[in-house]
Order: sequence, then C-alpha cells, then structure tokens
Amino acid sequence: MNASFRKGMFHGIPIALGYLSVSFGFGILAVRSGLSVWAAVAISMTNLTSAGQAAGVGIIAAGGSYLEMALTQLVINIRYALMGLSLSQKLDSKFHLPQRLLTAFGITDEIFAVASAQPEKLTPSYLYGMILVAFAGWTSGTLLGAAAGQILPKAITDAMGIVLYGMFLAIIIPPARKSRSVLAVVCIAALCSILFRYLFTAVSGGFAVILCAVIAAAVGALLFPVPDEEAQS
Repeated sequence: MNASFRKGMFHGIPIALGYLSVSFGFGILAVRSGLSVWAAVAISMTNLTSAGQAAGVGIIAAGGSYLEMALTQLVINIRYALMGLSLSQKLDSKFHLPQRLLTAFGITDEIFAVASAQPEKLTPSYLYGMILVAFAGWTSGTLLGAAAGQILPKAITDAMGIVLYGMFLAIIIPPARKSRSVLAVVCIAALCSILFRYLFTAVSGGFAVILCAVIAAAVGALLFPVPDEEAQS
C-alpha cells in the first residue's frame, strides 16, 4: 500500500464509524419491511445512498413500480452527479476513464466533503482507500442491523429503527436554523408529505416522495433565488 492509499484509508475511518450507526438503522428498517438480511446487504453494497436506500425500501414494501423507483432515485441522488463534476476539477492527471467510473460509484456526501477539503490533487489510490473503508463501514453496519432486526425483540427494533430518520433530522436542522430559505423548503416538503399522506391518498408512496422533493425545490427556487454573483462563486 502506498502512502496515498493509506492516507485515504485513514481519512475514511471517521466516515466508516459514522456509517456504522446509520446503516445499522437501515438494516433494521429493511428487515422490518420484509427484506431478507442478504437482500439488505446487497442493497447497501450496490447503492451507497442512505436517503435513496430508505426511500427505495419504502417503495419495495409498498409494491411500487420500477418507474417509481427509477424516478425516486433520480430525484434523490442527482446531487451526486454535481458532486462528481466538482471533484473532476481536482483529479490528478493519473486518472483514466475506468478509474473515474470506479471512484464515481463511491462518491457520497461525506466522501465528497473530505475529498474537496484536500489541498492537493486527488489520486486514484487516495480515493480508493477512503471509499474502501467507508464502504466496509456501510455494508457491515447494514449486516449487523439486519441480523439484529431478526433477533432483537420488536420493541427494541422499533426504537432503533428511528436511527435513520434521526440522521436526516441531524442533516436538515443545523442549516435550517441558520437559513430561512432552507427552513422554508423543509417546511414545504413536510407539508406536502402530510397532504399526500392524509389527503391525496391516491398518489402512491414513491410518486409522493418525487412530488414532495420537486415541489419543495421549485417553490424554494422561486421564493429564494440565488443571486448570479453568489451562484458563480
């Protein structure tokens, strides 16, 4: 292992530790939704997106269509394409197309944040090391959570099943406290979700997620447009 790979692994350890608790909650959620332990692990091994996986399990449990699944994942995960474009400006000249495709699979919010903060150019080995450790933390946490979901009493799994939702709250509350625009978008999304849950019940769960995200983003863009000079910076 070269120094760059070891550095990436070292930087990936805190991410992996954080992923353990979150993916543990996802594993419990997947088993409670009727999936097997290995189905839950396979989802985590092939996706690496907490919000996308949680929404996907909900669609599976509700018997949603492939179209609902595809559109939901597109809406939720399209930000990773923007992250990939941003990181592409920091890649070392050693990167070739196969390496770009491989590392693109492992881009998450946390990996993007750590990689973007590096002062030097990003090498393939550095990203390989960080993604490998984070991937191990995410999948092992899912395995442990799914296995525990089949063993632990229902009262305990119900209590631990809120871990994933607690993570979502931890993501949105700090920026919502600092920015009125973020708070407004969060409230709009929550209001839309309540309306689809109790009023527009004919809309399936998968399309409700899509519509809530699109409506909240569109209203936020109309009410709180970003000035041109701020967008360019």
